Amino acid sequence: MPATTEFRVALTTSDFDRCLSFYRDVLGLSVIQEWPSSEGRGILLAVEKATLEILDLQHAAWVDQAEAGRRVSGPVRLAVGVPDVRSTLGSAVRAGASVLGGPARTPWGDTNARLSGPDGMQITLFGPDLGAGAR
Repeated sequence: MPATTEFRVALTTSDFDRCLSFYRDVLGLSVIQEWPSSEGRGILLAVEKATLEILDLQHAAWVDQAEAGRRVSGPVRLAVGVPDVRSTLGSAVRAGASVLGGPARTPWGDTNARLSGPDGMQITLFGPDLGAGAR
């Protein structure tokens, strides 16, 4: 089996600048390449570590319950590790995201919050359990 050398998620948006600002400035992804042209704009953002999480429907429902208190996710959800979920959630809301649930202490020992980004992508913010304020 060939080894994978890179994994990318491609998002299409009608508001490029708002989407770029959200992922770069709020979530802290680094710009590594840009493709401005007369045919439109594209940009490649990176994080130090990326993983692919695969859930069956039953487990996805359990995670939704823990993070948002109800079934909310579709087939794709981004999950972003941050040092302070509450602070990042506040910044995300100011940047146009909508809170779907949390912050909440999860059964697996994190503090998580579920949101819908300004582009409509569902995102879980996860980080260390910092105590007060999580349900």
